[in-house]
Amino acid sequence: MTKTFKYAPHVWAIAAAMAILQPALAQDAGRGKAVFEQCAACHSFEPGHNETGPHLKGLIGRKSASVEDFIYSPAMRRANVTWTAETLDAYLKDPQAPPFRGNRMPFAGIPDAQARADLIAYLQAASR
Repeated sequence: MTKTFKYAPHVWAIAAAMAILQPALAQDAGRGKAVFEQCAACHSFEPGHNETGPHLKGLIGRKSASVEDFIYSPAMRRANVTWTAETLDAYLKDPQAPPFRGNRMPFAGIPDAQARADLIAYLQAASR
């Protein structure tokens, strides 16, 4: 058996597992909108309309603590991250984890990976 064919069953097993798991984390912006309802008490998508939290218009690709007319916690100013799907996922999972530890957002986080994926899909669409 050649080296190429020796590993083929392993490659196929990994590919099959990925295909099975992929639909489980498919993002659904419609479900994300429902998850966002708990965020809407403090956040808006209207530029310049800050509430307890900063507005989220243009969130994706924006640096943390960069909305000029919002007063951020020192922790959020120190975080110095750019909001991407990955950084949002980490933040939404545990808002008090490094590098955000000590921020003022009174939110425990979203432990469910699917709910976070759906919310991020909604944020990507709605914050444009």
